[in-house]
Amino acid sequence: MKIYTRGGDKGKTSVLGGRLNKTDNRIEAIGAVDELNSAIGQAIYCAHQEHLSNISTELMIVSNQLFDYGADLANVKETIPYKITAAHTEELEQRIDAHTESMEPLAYFILPGGCATACALHVCRTEARKAERRVNQLESGIHPELQVYINRLSDYLFTLARLANKQTGVVDVAYEGEKHFDS
Repeated sequence: MKIYTRGGDKGKTSVLGGRLNKTDNRIEAIGAVDELNSAIGQAIYCAHQEHLSNISTELMIVSNQLFDYGADLANVKETIPYKITAAHTEELEQRIDAHTESMEPLAYFILPGGCATACALHVCRTEARKAERRVNQLESGIHPELQVYINRLSDYLFTLARLANKQTGVVDVAYEGEKHFDS
């Protein structure tokens, strides 16, 4: 199978149910999810390097779900059943709750930082928020569960960043209030 098809050479791309301009908001949303999934790949690598196999395993599940999520976004005529369901969001919530119970209660704002995996996960969290904004810009044909899932995913990634710091013995970076450079 060739990697190139030449089908997009004139500014259009295929989706499930037709073709869209590459500048269409739906393609922007699909692209934002793809960017997020690439960042997840980087976080998986970091988790492997830091021997956080539980986190890398969970992130592999999320990566596969994001691939399905992108396919759901490309389902413009709703010709096939959606792959992402309320059950996926419920699983994220269960993981958030389980991980949160294993950590100290959150008592302050956290800045991005810590171990390499936590840093990568904070990038993932911001990419998830960007993808959520792109999905919410779509005016029609969006399965409601897609909006819920992507919103919950950023909370999950924040929680995983905290967990990565805990498991590597690194303290979360606390927001310390207004700061100024010394003159």
